[in-house]
Amino acid sequence: MKKAIKILLMAVPVITLAGCLPSGEDELRLWMADQRANTRPNVTPLTEPKKFTPESYAQAGALEPFNQIKLTQALRRDSAQVASNAALIAPEMTRRKEPLEAFPLDAMAMVGSLNKTGTPTALLKVDNLIYQVKVGSYLGQNYGKIVAITESSIQLREIAQDATGDWIERPVSLDLQEGKK
Repeated sequence: MKKAIKILLMAVPVITLAGCLPSGEDELRLWMADQRANTRPNVTPLTEPKKFTPESYAQAGALEPFNQIKLTQALRRDSAQVASNAALIAPEMTRRKEPLEAFPLDAMAMVGSLNKTGTPTALLKVDNLIYQVKVGSYLGQNYGKIVAITESSIQLREIAQDATGDWIERPVSLDLQEGKK
């Protein structure tokens, strides 16, 4: 036990002296100072701004932007376009809605077709019910009117709004759904 205490007492001054030795931190500080002194920043010079040359406003022969004639022409053009759109949708707004117009087309499935007394008739499955439709019937929520029925599809004409808000006609097809095997 006395031997262990002697070794410990001799190790304490050696450890204390080891803490006083110079560390690598001084070398690091010296290198950093050298790098700061020798490194120059590389800045690209700014380009000279373009010369601005003002131009005078010449209105000779030009129509004023707020001229009454120009405004009237623009309004007349817009009203003609609205009238053509209104003519497309007006008959649809006045007629009575059919039951299948309450459902979107993607909720309908054509499951068959028949020929009843020479009139092509399609069978539609909507909400687990089967409906018979013929040419002239209305389907879907976009004023879809059936224009043709074949053995494998139903062709419709829909009236819908495009991205600009104008009413347009577009053809749509509802194809026969094969049974699950």
